[in-house]
Amino acid sequence: MSSQSSRSKIGQFPRTFWVANFIELLERWAWYGFFMLFANYLTSSSDLGGLEFTQAQKGTIMGVGTGILYFLPVVTGAIADRFGYKKVLAVAFAVYASAFVLLPQFHSFTGVFLMYIYLALGAALFKPIVSATVAKTTNDSNSSIGFGVFYMIVNIGAFIGPMVALLFKDRSEMIFYISAGTILLNYILLLFYKEPGREDGKIEKTPLADSLKAIFVNMATIFKDFKFVIFLLIIAGFWTMYNQLFFTLPVFVSQWVDTSSLYNFFVQHAPFFSNNYSPEPGVMDAEFITNVDALYIIIFQVLVSSIVMKFKPLRSMMGGFLLCALGMALTLFTRNVFFLIAVIFVFSVGEMAGSPKITEYIGLIAPHDKKALYMGYSFIPVFIGNILAGVISGGVYQKIADKVELAHRYVADNGLSIPDGLSSNAYIEQAASASGMNVSDFTQVLWDTYSPSNMWMVIFGIGLAAVVALFIYDKAITRTK
Repeated sequence: MSSQSSRSKIGQFPRTFWVANFIELLERWAWYGFFMLFANYLTSSSDLGGLEFTQAQKGTIMGVGTGILYFLPVVTGAIADRFGYKKVLAVAFAVYASAFVLLPQFHSFTGVFLMYIYLALGAALFKPIVSATVAKTTNDSNSSIGFGVFYMIVNIGAFIGPMVALLFKDRSEMIFYISAGTILLNYILLLFYKEPGREDGKIEKTPLADSLKAIFVNMATIFKDFKFVIFLLIIAGFWTMYNQLFFTLPVFVSQWVDTSSLYNFFVQHAPFFSNNYSPEPGVMDAEFITNVDALYIIIFQVLVSSIVMKFKPLRSMMGGFLLCALGMALTLFTRNVFFLIAVIFVFSVGEMAGSPKITEYIGLIAPHDKKALYMGYSFIPVFIGNILAGVISGGVYQKIADKVELAHRYVADNGLSIPDGLSSNAYIEQAASASGMNVSDFTQVLWDTYSPSNMWMVIFGIGLAAVVALFIYDKAITRTK
């Protein structure tokens, strides 16, 4: 499709489409402003403002908490259909903002875990509404472009959020307060939002018990659709691999990747970045580097959507998932920062080609009066993917690639004596000193000795399995009439 034709289709979208997209932008700004930094906040050394949780504890919090976030839209989507999108959005913003204010007040595993679940409730109330609005304000001829625009808007918010939050990384609680303030701005946009297909003042007043009964009746009906259930399970494999961008990659970059060459480049050519996105001289913030994924999507999403709209959604998903798997696996393959930035581009192209097609595919097959309900079910594989991603980035990463764990193993293997009660950074410094090395050389020895890059094989295996399963699904199920 030509760029002129694409612009013509973009001009067909009603005002509600754009209001919903800007609500999504602010919500994603608030979410990713903290979430991209969350893994390192949970696990980094206490002298850097981190909580020093283990990778397994991090995996439990992020996996189970985020998984719950994506399971609840099965219920909240139907509630939104029953009681009106606008009212549910107002409640969601209140829960969201209060959770962001409360979360940094807790420092124990239990406290952080419970507050993160409360935050997940606010996100779950919000989740299905905007995607359902996009589905209701697009049609067969422009849905691919519409969801491409939506995905680009998502990533504008996802890019801006961490870039702003990192400016306040020396005061970790400010990261959460900024997210709270950003969410509250959505009350202004809510004044201009009008739910498509619903006349004001004519919302059906259905008792909550009847609504919940209807929800579970619909749930039972959907789970009788064997083909749809298989599709959701396959997509869960993709999300397991995809979520390593947030669960594993920031920690891996912080622990292993040598960012000094990128730091020196910015010192010479763009000192603003080395001055503001560096925790110490010679080191760039891990989240600054991983955030390049969102930048790529902002730049290329409409172009990629214009290309892949020629392909059937399942075919586009297969190609996209394969590129995602390859790109994400290779991010864990080397300590070279420029190679990392290059393969994140491979990952992002796959993400742009495949991920929006999931939502588009479900939106196209959903009955018009149950868009939010079906969009809610589109989050079931994300729920499963988050649970499994927590396991991979938690216990599996801790065993194969966690720098602190491998430092303890090295100390034990070499009979070294390190004092107890040290922060993570102090322990590694002591271990390096006891080995007659500086921290940089000690890191390289750990890399050469224990091969933490083997995590790439785990990630690629999961992604490849999802691609193969989707290929079989396309051949054996969708073509069986």
